[in-house]
Amino acid sequence: MDEIALEAQGRMNKTIDSLRSNLATLRTGRASPAIVAGVEIDYYGSMTPISQISSITIPEPRQLLIKPYDKNDVKSIVSAINASNLGLNPINEGTVVRLIIPALTQERRIEITKQAKKYGEEAKVAIRNIRRDYMDLVKEDDSMSEDYQKRATEDIQKVTDEAIKNIDSVVSEKEKEIMTI
Repeated sequence: MDEIALEAQGRMNKTIDSLRSNLATLRTGRASPAIVAGVEIDYYGSMTPISQISSITIPEPRQLLIKPYDKNDVKSIVSAINASNLGLNPINEGTVVRLIIPALTQERRIEITKQAKKYGEEAKVAIRNIRRDYMDLVKEDDSMSEDYQKRATEDIQKVTDEAIKNIDSVVSEKEKEIMTI
């Protein structure tokens, strides 16, 4: 495979990794620390993710236990989760915050699968943009022979098709996980 195609493949793999991290933040009815990954609190004047100031454990499949390293941060964690629009009700137990993940309704599952598909489409657009950039790079390079340019563009297209198949499989896997009761 051509060096340019390998470079394009590396960038496309980063896009797929980004898609996986985006999909991890979607609620599936099971507890996951990724649910609160985007929630930040005001920690001594700077916005800090909850995971950096506390330990997050999963005592039961539908429960998260957030134990801050400093017990004085419990109230700010509760208020940050309430303000975060996650649809979760944090329970302040003094030194820890307990999050009980409710079972998802069918309508909410459908909404979340639509969000997963949206993330998948955004990743596909990013993949196509990478393909376009590398195709333009190959066409503009006059030092390459026509045969080499043709082979490079075919390799780039093969890498693109493979990346799009990976995206489809990752999204469909997540959809199955979301729709599983």
